[in-house]
Amino acid sequence: MDHESTQERPALAKDSAAIHRRWLGPQEHTPEGFERRLQHFEHPTHEGFVICLHSTGQIVGGVNINNIVRGALQSGTLGYTAYATTAGRGYMTEELGLVVRLAFDQLELHRLEANVQPDNTPSLNLVARLGFRQEGYPTAFQFINGEWRGHERWAITADIAPGYARAYARPTIGG
Repeated sequence: MDHESTQERPALAKDSAAIHRRWLGPQEHTPEGFERRLQHFEHPTHEGFVICLHSTGQIVGGVNINNIVRGALQSGTLGYTAYATTAGRGYMTEELGLVVRLAFDQLELHRLEANVQPDNTPSLNLVARLGFRQEGYPTAFQFINGEWRGHERWAITADIAPGYARAYARPTIGG
C-alpha cells in the first residue's frame, strides 16, 4: 500500500468515527494504527481490500475476509466499512459483491459469514441485497464498547451466490 493510502485511510476512518463507534467501538485512527492492522493481512487467514472509485481513486471503504479456514470448511468471515463521505451511494454493494465473487473464485472458499448487530440496519440491508441468508443470533458474540453484544449471523455459500455459476470440487482431505 502506498504512503498516500496509509495517510488517507486513517483520516477517513477518523472522520467517520461517529457513524462507526456504535458498532465497532473506539478505534485507533493513526497511520501507525493502520499499519498495525495491515500486518494481519500478511497471514493466510486474512485478506484485506481497500475499496476505491475507479474514476478518481478515492477510497470509499474497506473489506476484510478474516478467520479463513481451509480443509473441510473452506470458509471466512467478512468485515467491511464504508466512509461517511461516500456512504449510501451503492459503492459497498458493488464492491462487496466483487469481494464475495473473489472469495468463491480466486480464494476457492465455499462459505462466507457476516455477523451484524441487529440495529445496524444499513449493514443488514447490504448483506441481504447480496444474497446472504440469516442463520441465527449468537448472543454475547463480540465485546464492543464495554459489553458483549449479540449479532445476527448471515451467510452465503458458493452454490447459492446470485449470478455465480461455478462448479467447484469438494475439498481434498488436509487441503
